[in-house]
Amino acid sequence: MTGRGPVKLSFEDETRRIPLSDLIALKTLRAGVKESKKYAQILSSVRAIGLVEAPVVTPNPSDVGRYFLLDGQLRVEALRDLGATEVECIISTDDESYTYNKRINRLAAIQEHRMIRRAIERGAPEDKIAEALGLEVASIHRRSRMLNGICREAIEILKDAPCPIAVFDILRRMSSIRQIEVAEFMIGQNNFTVVLAKAALAATPESQLVKVPAKRPASVSSEQIARMERELASLQMQVKSVEDRYGVDNLHLTVARAYIRTLLGNDRVARWISQHRPEYLNELQAIGEIETIAPLPEAAE
Repeated sequence: MTGRGPVKLSFEDETRRIPLSDLIALKTLRAGVKESKKYAQILSSVRAIGLVEAPVVTPNPSDVGRYFLLDGQLRVEALRDLGATEVECIISTDDESYTYNKRINRLAAIQEHRMIRRAIERGAPEDKIAEALGLEVASIHRRSRMLNGICREAIEILKDAPCPIAVFDILRRMSSIRQIEVAEFMIGQNNFTVVLAKAALAATPESQLVKVPAKRPASVSSEQIARMERELASLQMQVKSVEDRYGVDNLHLTVARAYIRTLLGNDRVARWISQHRPEYLNELQAIGEIETIAPLPEAAE
């Protein structure tokens, strides 16, 4: 109870089984949607492991006993195609279907993990789940164990975030306190890439890392150890040399890029290069279009 009166719940406390014939779709299915890969995946999933996420409906105020379908139209269509006659639904007290759908992210990794775990707990074999979702069994095995080693607070923070699975592999290498810090930082930056997670791991103090026992070879000779030490020293010198020159080189490249852009922005210069040195024009244009000097990071998984 607040000063403005009781808080209105958006959904009823309990689900309700409703005949499919009493559901009224608010949108017409696009032509060809039932031939799409997405619909085939939904149909296969419902057939193999049942309906994991209930559709959302709201009562039709002008026709008692009938309901508007706010969310889950493809799932309902799949049930109809499989011969079902009723479905368990979540009853919404708000008929704003656009607002509801706008705030749901179906692809969040944690949501997918929970769906897979729920299916496994219901007795669905991993190979059946893999077939339903169009994934390899090894991928289902990995996704079902994705949150092992992740603290509850970090899971709650990232539950709706579009994090790649690899992000959780990186978080698992941190202590619980650090996991929460990194999760909050990712939310604040609205950045959930593997690159950011790796950067956070690199900046994590050793005291906040999970200690993993190192496995050493069964036998390492003194000559091999000496050679590795020499190679490590050489590598450290090379890294130091690159660090010393990086700032200057980056400045030179940035100035050169700006200069080339200015030249190519002059129609007379660009026309002369095109007529007399056409072999240079494409290379100069490529340099002028570079948006970053540093190599681009690998795409997140």
